[in-house]
Amino acid sequence: MSIVYAVVNQKGGVGKTTTVVNLSAFLALAGQRVLVVDLDPQGNASSGLGIDRSVLKVSTYDVLIESCTVADAVLPTQVKGLFVLPSTIDLAGAEVELMPRIAREGYLKRLLQPVATDYDVILIDAPPSLGLLTLNALVASDALIIPIQTEYYALEGISQLVKTIDLVKRQLNPTLEIATVIMTMHDNRIRLANQVVEEVRGYFGKTVSKTVVPRNVRLSEAPSHGLPIALYSARSTGAKAYNELAREVIEYGKTRTR
Repeated sequence: MSIVYAVVNQKGGVGKTTTVVNLSAFLALAGQRVLVVDLDPQGNASSGLGIDRSVLKVSTYDVLIESCTVADAVLPTQVKGLFVLPSTIDLAGAEVELMPRIAREGYLKRLLQPVATDYDVILIDAPPSLGLLTLNALVASDALIIPIQTEYYALEGISQLVKTIDLVKRQLNPTLEIATVIMTMHDNRIRLANQVVEEVRGYFGKTVSKTVVPRNVRLSEAPSHGLPIALYSARSTGAKAYNELAREVIEYGKTRTR
């Protein structure tokens, strides 16, 4: 059975999709069979993995409204062992369509079950909100990866996210846990950024990853080429950071499955 991770933070611009794209690539390069589920209507994880969304016949939206299966919609990427369930802007309407349905919070979990044995890791790129799509990601997941940017407003909204996670654990997914909190876009020359890292480590403790993702031009450029950093600039500091993070996630997975 695969381990399902949701990458979540309701605050936008914190490196959530960058983390999904690059972490998934390094997990696949380490020999894992990986599926990225793009649950964000913006579809940036899909395009960041080289998918031309303008020609898609089916997407995450079609899976959620049950007009096709996950297996029907999954596409290969340029990284061996890495696959993606792509998203289009149509997904923005999924919340409205799911709202009147019974057990609407568990749709994604149920729809992913038929492919659970096909992958070692499933990474869900949740939208930057705490709506029904994100709730579906939380219910479908075994564990969470939370990227936090090392800037002044880093912890703003995190307490609300933690409350939502606790609520989901109590009512819908009792085994859900935080796998790791990742500090992103870090510039160690800035005193405030270093203070934020210490603040986050104080708040989340050992859950915070040892690796901190630096600000890196190559990481910013890679999506415009439809490539993960592993293929675009493998020697960059951003690539090295996500390679290390992939190792940490693999180690977490070993403890989770014992």
